[in-house]
Amino acid sequence: MPLIGVLGGTFDPIHYGHLRLAQELAEDLGLAQVRFIPSARPPHRDAPAGEAQHRLEMVRLAVADNSLFAVDTREFERSSPSYTVDTLTSLRTELGTATPLCLLLGADAFLGLPSWHRWRELFELAHIAVAHRPGFALNGNSPSMPPELKQEWQQRYSTDPGILATAPHGHILMRETTALDISASAIRKLITCGGSPRYLLPEAVLGYIFKHQLYKATT
Repeated sequence: MPLIGVLGGTFDPIHYGHLRLAQELAEDLGLAQVRFIPSARPPHRDAPAGEAQHRLEMVRLAVADNSLFAVDTREFERSSPSYTVDTLTSLRTELGTATPLCLLLGADAFLGLPSWHRWRELFELAHIAVAHRPGFALNGNSPSMPPELKQEWQQRYSTDPGILATAPHGHILMRETTALDISASAIRKLITCGGSPRYLLPEAVLGYIFKHQLYKATT
């Protein structure tokens, strides 16, 4: 069965940090596809600066030339908050119980997992691949890892990417990816202050931002 990666986020805006992480994990883990799933109504943070439709269109522009990437709009088709457990449940209904799914997370997001809605159920729906910068890796003894997450780690952690193809869900892997110190909040601030975020995000996305005057200072 093809191994499908899932990368969610507000993508406000999408940038090369998101795209490079997805590309490297796809190659490293043997993913057949990475589905970018923009969050329509993120429940764990303030409302995004960019309107939902603008954020979706920027994701579409960013991934258009990569056959490994696809855009999934299912969170825009629900009126409820964009909980990951609901999104993965919906994907399971679509793809069936046998298809391996892999949720792609940064290390910070992984450490915050116990604050997510019905977070333990995520392991019954997908594997989790955690991207970390070179020279830094979490382990079961990391003081920053919540105790309840350590319990799951001890049961599920593996160093073998091949294990993802042996089951549809349930394993945790850590993978090193290129450290790109790019953040959407820094890009927004740069634009608001009149600076240029060129070379931090795709030209097509930058053009869309300028065309629609996104993230400009309000008067």
